[in-house]
Amino acid sequence: MDQENTPVVLVVDDEKDLADLFTAWLSPDYTVRTAYSGQAALDSLDDSIDVVLLDRRMPDLSGDAVLTEVRERDLDCRVAMVTAVDPDFDIVEMGFDAYLTKPVTNEDIHDVVETLLTRKHHDTAVQRYFQLVTKRAALEAQYGDDATSDPKYEALQAKIESLERETDTLASEFDDEDFEAQLHRIEQDADGDVRDADGGSI
Repeated sequence: MDQENTPVVLVVDDEKDLADLFTAWLSPDYTVRTAYSGQAALDSLDDSIDVVLLDRRMPDLSGDAVLTEVRERDLDCRVAMVTAVDPDFDIVEMGFDAYLTKPVTNEDIHDVVETLLTRKHHDTAVQRYFQLVTKRAALEAQYGDDATSDPKYEALQAKIESLERETDTLASEFDDEDFEAQLHRIEQDADGDVRDADGGSI
């Protein structure tokens, strides 16, 4: 494996055994760094990291706080929340790219990493679009039709529709079938675990 060109994944979880398991799963294919706390994650963050797998509920510094710091630093990395916390309407304001609910499998972890590595090459508007649609799918999977009556859901839907209107090149990086297939996977995957937009398990 060419270490110099291998994508770098940062695994962040205060459950050491679980973090080590994710690291073991990913190590054959990626360069993996492991952090057992939110502060350790911040200390490990730099421009070389491509994907972060981030637990939400950690005692010293929550995953939500780490995510905020990642975005404030304007690092070019994609972030998947990998957590036992079911999605609620607070996710609308969060800057993650994918949301995996534990327990997760080796396949889930590999799929979401591959999905987010692919997304790094998309236009910013396309990345934003998939972020929003992923959140919508997560809320619909969690709450069903009840999600649509919440003001935060309504605001999220308005953002999605605005982006669709304003960005006429959303599908320019895909042929029509590929773009529609990716959107279909969001809905399909959300019927099971909350999964990511581009086809992995988010």
